[in-house]
Amino acid sequence: MKRRVMLLGLGTAAVLAVHGEFARAQARSQDVQVYAGYVFGDHLLEKPLSGNQPRLDDSATFGARYGYHLTPSWGIQLSAGYSPSRAAHVPNGASNLGLTTVDLDLEWDIVPGLDLAGHPLIPYTVIGVGYAWANFDHSMYGLVNGRPATISDSYGYTANAGLGAKYYLRDNIFIAFDTRYRYLSKLVSEYGQELNTAETTLSLGYRF
Repeated sequence: MKRRVMLLGLGTAAVLAVHGEFARAQARSQDVQVYAGYVFGDHLLEKPLSGNQPRLDDSATFGARYGYHLTPSWGIQLSAGYSPSRAAHVPNGASNLGLTTVDLDLEWDIVPGLDLAGHPLIPYTVIGVGYAWANFDHSMYGLVNGRPATISDSYGYTANAGLGAKYYLRDNIFIAFDTRYRYLSKLVSEYGQELNTAETTLSLGYRF
């Protein structure tokens, strides 16, 4: 009887140990993604430039993300993106405006165990902060309140928040779609205003 109890105890301990190792492996998963999408812009200046209102134009965007999950529900995500946009409605002509962003986000997988057609579907939300900078082909110039002004590119901080979902095609390969609100503190050197933009992306990812 004692031997049976001891064997049962050892078997239970072994099962729990294996389950614990599996849970830890699952909790500490990592993933990498490449994405492409679209950014919806906003006005660049708080005041008109020679009667015009320059704006960050709507544009495509692309980039990469790295995620590290601390638990099955919580993780962090580091991402970098680039948008080959332009400054439109500029008195001296539109200028190409390359927008680069780097973000660090907190990710919450809302329902980690959800399935769709036999494959995991994971809705998630993200929120985070980062850094953004613009690169003009040429400066904007004109009159602001009747005074000559030359305005070049600049940089500032950014914040984002969004919702999305990952759908696993295979054990380690997934596609993800998300939409995010993005705040940009400024992108120009003078008379810059805060920008409220949005972006939608579709990504292909690999978990390991």
